[in-house]
Amino acid sequence: MTGRGDPPEGTPNGAPGGGEDEYRSVVFDESFVRAARLQEFSADERLGEHHSPAVRPRHPWVRAGSRQALLLVLLIVLAFGTAIYMGVRHPYKTPEPVKVQALRSAVIPLTPPGKVPGAGPDDLIAHSPAAHFRIGAAGVNLPSVERTRHFSDGQIVTALSIAKDYLVRSSIDPATLTGGSVRPVRLLLDTGQLDQFDRSLARPSDDGHHAATGWLVRFDPRTTALADRDVRVNGTLAASESGPDALDVTADYTFVYAVRATHEGARRADNGTGRPIPAAASLFTVRRELHFRLSRADLDDHRLEVVQSSTQAGPMACTAQAGVLRPLLAGQDAGNARPAGTDPYSHQRANPALCGRLDATSLPAPSHPIR
Repeated sequence: MTGRGDPPEGTPNGAPGGGEDEYRSVVFDESFVRAARLQEFSADERLGEHHSPAVRPRHPWVRAGSRQALLLVLLIVLAFGTAIYMGVRHPYKTPEPVKVQALRSAVIPLTPPGKVPGAGPDDLIAHSPAAHFRIGAAGVNLPSVERTRHFSDGQIVTALSIAKDYLVRSSIDPATLTGGSVRPVRLLLDTGQLDQFDRSLARPSDDGHHAATGWLVRFDPRTTALADRDVRVNGTLAASESGPDALDVTADYTFVYAVRATHEGARRADNGTGRPIPAAASLFTVRRELHFRLSRADLDDHRLEVVQSSTQAGPMACTAQAGVLRPLLAGQDAGNARPAGTDPYSHQRANPALCGRLDATSLPAPSHPIR
């Protein structure tokens, strides 16, 4: 008997192997079977419990996809937990805020060796050490800068520019000099110094902290007027890093003003002779040494702290100058307006007044002085 042959009709669909090839695309491998949601009971299981259904659901967590999802969730939870922990217990210390310091100031009057020379403003300037000084804000030049460890060169330039603005508004602006509004100066101060500034302007005191003349240059408008609005300026600016969050700026500038007596000033300052002083101009020189500090917040807000201010001004008499500066005008001299002697053997309060003498070379020698 011969072996198995092809059906009488021939191979189904004319393909080798018959119709079995039709099911090759639906043959399931083992991974597909294991991933099935339903599992059929075995014959023994169906015989043991006739009331049981033929199939049972498989536990969702045994599926490979579910295991991967669970692992992903655990990783996300771990990442969030680590981020929260590092946020609470990070190894870097939060920088402490820079504390605002109170201004410490001193004003030293400089008395002339004789009478104050008087003449026209141009003649006085031309025959004085200020002949080569620049005028106004042009005399406040920014130095070249280099970045520091914690501040860029742009931030240093910003600090120097703020300091320049303060010098211009507090020492050159005619409104400030003649008793006008001080708001432009106030707007440049760190908010932590505003109370001290307001107290110094409202109730000036020669206590080293509340002298208006420590913050700005100001004349008594009742007795002194500007003979020339052009202020001659010369000096230097420098910046350095005082810490990771603050910059220090130092300024050492000399300002030369041409002033004259007002009508009221001329009537008052007659040197006891009964004759008003000449209505001529005289030069008044102020050297200001200022120490500024600027935090990162100050750089953003265009503000600064005035940490220390030292002023030498003359010609003046040796009297307290807490509220305004009172120049000796053309034809005047210091007379006997000098501090009383100090007795080192006495335990009473020592005389706190500071006074210096203006060098004769600092005074102009006009070609046609007015006597």
